[in-house]
Amino acid sequence: MKLKVCVAGVTGWIGRPLCSAIARDAGLELVGAVARTQQGQRLKDVTGDETLNIAISASVKDALQTPTDILVDFTSAEAVKANVLEAIAHGVHVVVGSSGLTEDDFVEIAQAATARQVGVIAAGNFAITAVLLEQFAAQAARYLSQWEIIDYASDAKIDAPSGTARELAYRLSQVRQPESTIPIAATVGAKDSRGTTLNGSQIHSLRLPGYVISVEVIFGATDERLTIRHDAGSGSQPYIQGTLLAIHKVSERVGLVRGLDQVLE
Repeated sequence: MKLKVCVAGVTGWIGRPLCSAIARDAGLELVGAVARTQQGQRLKDVTGDETLNIAISASVKDALQTPTDILVDFTSAEAVKANVLEAIAHGVHVVVGSSGLTEDDFVEIAQAATARQVGVIAAGNFAITAVLLEQFAAQAARYLSQWEIIDYASDAKIDAPSGTARELAYRLSQVRQPESTIPIAATVGAKDSRGTTLNGSQIHSLRLPGYVISVEVIFGATDERLTIRHDAGSGSQPYIQGTLLAIHKVSERVGLVRGLDQVLE
């Protein structure tokens, strides 16, 4: 039996090709599409893919009137939390690709998903190179006790840090808390210049033209440094296969899973 999937953010950079990929997947059926500004239009007319002959809904609540197994959210920092909680309330599993969720948001989502006995897979980045960065960084943190994260994104990205950087900080915190020679509170001058502290890691967010998404973690030790970096290009294809994997896996889970690496094997 095919899994029934609804995608929120169908007109976005990842949403458009993802809908086509779902339609081509023999184990999936696209039954819902959400894009507030294209409400009532046919998805095929918006995407140019004639196989996507379903109506676009204005909201997740409206779309879930059609029986749905899984919601995939690639919307915005402003909309994602409400969309996820709406789906959970309907007993629908969720794959989250949108950034902007805080640590408190994740706690609330985890509690709601567990109570409703549905699965949520939230990944800051579905690209395999980003997943490998997290795995390599977690391994390095076992041996190197000091690090900081640099988060790069385009000048149009309104949320900071990025979901990729947030997820990296979370994964490192599962290994250990970084050490600091001089505590941030003891900084002489503008303490904000040392970045924000998230899950123990210092994160510095740059927002400049020319970037899509990049994240870099720098480990320091006496007389040596280790830098691990992921750079995303302008195409969406690296994210599609990872998202499809999460869609197939999420109904097997209960509660919140953070990071695609947690389901790769």
